[in-house]
Amino acid sequence: MQIGVLGATGPAGRGLSARLAANGHEVILGSREEERAAEAVRRLQERWPDRSLVLAAATNEGAADAEVVVVATPWIAASTTAEAVADRLEGKVVISMANALAKVGHEFQPLVPPRGSVAASVQAAVPRALVSAAFHHVPAKELGDIDRPIESDVLVCSDHPEATALTVDLVNGLPDLRALDSGELSNAAPIEAFAAVLLQVNVRYRTRIALRFTGLDDGRVGAPRSADAVRAAAARQGVAGDHGQENP
Repeated sequence: MQIGVLGATGPAGRGLSARLAANGHEVILGSREEERAAEAVRRLQERWPDRSLVLAAATNEGAADAEVVVVATPWIAASTTAEAVADRLEGKVVISMANALAKVGHEFQPLVPPRGSVAASVQAAVPRALVSAAFHHVPAKELGDIDRPIESDVLVCSDHPEATALTVDLVNGLPDLRALDSGELSNAAPIEAFAAVLLQVNVRYRTRIALRFTGLDDGRVGAPRSADAVRAAAARQGVAGDHGQENP
């Protein structure tokens, strides 16, 4: 699969690009300046000279021409970066991976973007794209160390079943990562905010943790469900979908 990464020169974008390329994908690293993307490609290829990483450099506009696009810019630039290439993203799956966080004193605190989440802001900026949210809790440094596996769950949410399905398949194709269908894009708000908790635990215990849920096995996870199936399951569990309240 050909995957374009917007803002690929930062730690998260560069790390995900390396991980995807190490698993057989053709990755186009995008940046506002193609020279910066080319430098990122050079650094990745020099770090792993024995691996056949299919990497290319481009502007963000060039990277947006790929089959699937990842928005890996800092959160403050995610929606504007996507909007600038909106015509190239029409009908495509666009994966948002940024978390809106700020460090206040010794703590990390989640911020609330205008649409409630970074992913929702990206979807509003490119309404004809199929936006999903994923990769929020995978440490960037470990993501980019392709000599070591990452054992982690990846929460995936979207308002578009086809975007959820493609993103889940993409995540599950990366060794030791397990995608979990986490519902509609409204769930991106708490998913993104929880990254602040993980960072705080990392600081407290001087480590880099990843998220892993218990009580699930690969046989039960299966493929993403349709929106109708999700609503039916919620009704059986006594959840009022119209008001977001749980019945006693």
